[in-house]
Amino acid sequence: MSARWSRFVGPALIAACTSISALAQDTLQTMPRYDRYEKFSKEIAGSVVRGSLTAHWAEDSQSFTYSHEGKNWKFEIATGKAVETDASLPAEPERGRRGGQRAGRTNPDRGRQFSLAISDDGKLKATTRERNVFISDAAGKKEFAVTTEGSVASRIKYGVASWVYGEELGVREAMWWSPDATKLAFYRFDESQVKDYFLQLDQTKVQDVLDTEAYPKAGAPNPIVSLLVFDLATKQTITVETRFANASLGEYVYDVRWSPDGKELFFNRADRKQKTTQFCAADPDSGKCRTIVEESQPQSWAENHPIVQFLEDKKRFLWGSERNGFKNLYLYDIDGKLLNPITQNEYDMQSIVSVDEKNDWVYYYCRSGNGPYLQQLNRVHLDGTGNERLTDPAVSHTVTLAPDGKHFVDVQQTISVPPATFLYDNAGNQVTELAKSDLTKFDKLKLRKTERITFLAADGKTTCYGTLQFPSDFSPHRKYPVVVGVYGGPESGGGPETFQTPNAITELGFLVASFDGRGTSGRGKAFRDAMYGKMGIVEIDDQAAGASSLRKLPYVNGRIGIFGTSYGGYASLMCLLRYPNVFSVSCSSSSVTDWLNYDSIYTERTNGLPDEGENKSGYDAGRASTYVKNLKGHLLLYYGTADNNVHPSNTLQFIQALGTQRHYDLQVGPDRGHTQMPADRMWEYFITHLILEKPGKDNLKSTFDQRNKERAASG
Repeated sequence: MSARWSRFVGPALIAACTSISALAQDTLQTMPRYDRYEKFSKEIAGSVVRGSLTAHWAEDSQSFTYSHEGKNWKFEIATGKAVETDASLPAEPERGRRGGQRAGRTNPDRGRQFSLAISDDGKLKATTRERNVFISDAAGKKEFAVTTEGSVASRIKYGVASWVYGEELGVREAMWWSPDATKLAFYRFDESQVKDYFLQLDQTKVQDVLDTEAYPKAGAPNPIVSLLVFDLATKQTITVETRFANASLGEYVYDVRWSPDGKELFFNRADRKQKTTQFCAADPDSGKCRTIVEESQPQSWAENHPIVQFLEDKKRFLWGSERNGFKNLYLYDIDGKLLNPITQNEYDMQSIVSVDEKNDWVYYYCRSGNGPYLQQLNRVHLDGTGNERLTDPAVSHTVTLAPDGKHFVDVQQTISVPPATFLYDNAGNQVTELAKSDLTKFDKLKLRKTERITFLAADGKTTCYGTLQFPSDFSPHRKYPVVVGVYGGPESGGGPETFQTPNAITELGFLVASFDGRGTSGRGKAFRDAMYGKMGIVEIDDQAAGASSLRKLPYVNGRIGIFGTSYGGYASLMCLLRYPNVFSVSCSSSSVTDWLNYDSIYTERTNGLPDEGENKSGYDAGRASTYVKNLKGHLLLYYGTADNNVHPSNTLQFIQALGTQRHYDLQVGPDRGHTQMPADRMWEYFITHLILEKPGKDNLKSTFDQRNKERAASG
């Protein structure tokens, strides 16, 4: 077997395999236009001097500093001018630190949690070790055990979460100090009913290692989660009543944190199907709980992590909800009383930028522009009146608001419009331009801007969006193959537009495309719900619809390849299998091939349960092996032998289903985890089958015979 990739064929094709061996030994460097690809790979990234600035406002809002073209500048509001400054700029704040995280801790591995939690006053620390929780002083002295029951044998663990919680619910913390450091909340997981998955590691070494993980798969038993609170004064531990009123709603317990006043322990909980999410509060002394707000989406799934932002009084909070079909803001009090809707838009609110209580404004990002991916800045009063857009709807915006709310620095751009930065007042009036992009090198290289394209979804009525990129020497009078990059999973994509330089692989002779079909984010709940219970169907139909729309262009030759990793690997595989007359080549990395193989939280959220009477037919329809008879294009599969997320069994099961009569190519990543196949091998594969081969013929032998002659002639 080649170290890079090998062809597997049935007995009738053994002779052909011999002629393919030359291909397995070839490299991208010998292929047509590689010199262009190499040149542009180095130059495209620096072809635009971007006019996007990061502003740092002074506390008095009278000035801000920024870096531009290698110099630091200070802009004074009073003078309306920027002057060069020797002062250093403030450090960028650390992102993603929640729930008592402290600097100095090493980030946990994928799916894992921090093993250390430090109290706010820095005097105490809690650690988890050998599945139990210990408390000590900051120096690690005077340590004592809070729990002793945890062990591998009992399959019970404290102060740590199940792997699937870290992977699918973003749980990075499993121990939480109260603000006054008198109590410690922590997880307990009972994994006794969860089946283990065994992964062979260190296969490239003399001695391998067995990795064992309690991995709950779709439809299989989940770990049992509990939330406990230890009182340092009494040395007593109580169990929080996470299953109250409706016991099914305690299936998942996550987003644990203390209330702003430290008097209650907050958490979110959901049922197994994740159709209902509740924001809850627990009394840390008794464990008694109450529901503050409940969100239910019985037709599909509810948001796991709704926005919760408290006001200064610590009694009222802003709540994000999709109850009207779009994400909007509502004002609640701590007792769970709805005070009033803040927004009732029929476009998605994305996030809160700032709450200016003094002047009674909530500033927020939303999709109120001329297109669904043009991010806008809106503001509204807390009582829901005065909602207005402050930004130009023709472009996408990222703003930095002054502390007093009177001005904001605005970076504007689209996929095809390079970024420029402006200063605005809080009524949306432009004060001055601060910077614009320099495209001198971009133009000198004759690079073409990425185009925004539209197409009809497979339902024939929903307008969807995509992007298309071109080589620098593109001619509308020539015909090109297309390579599609895809992820395509539920709630993916849909991010705000930013200026895109072309992918260097266009210089190999491809057009490069992407499609945001139904199921992706940014366009309301119904747009995402379209793929509920239909993973592998609706989103694949829309990828095919996007690709089919490109085939109608006069400069597309009809040959289309597709690639992706993880869900993108699954989507690229399913596109080739379900639409063999649309897609010619697929490079599929780390792909799920059967949703029964994947974890419960992710899969069941969007596909329901695989049981009879639930969605067995949906799981059957989304299984790649269902369509193996359709395979007629070229397929390159890849998996890492150490992938603890999408297990190697996915690819192996699919290979078994292919049998011995269908050819495919395979590359394995020894001791690699959840990764993509080497990019050079993928581009080589696309060139071979989309450019060098003649349509409808397997002419690899003649192709390489000709290239060998050319090499011999050139010495």
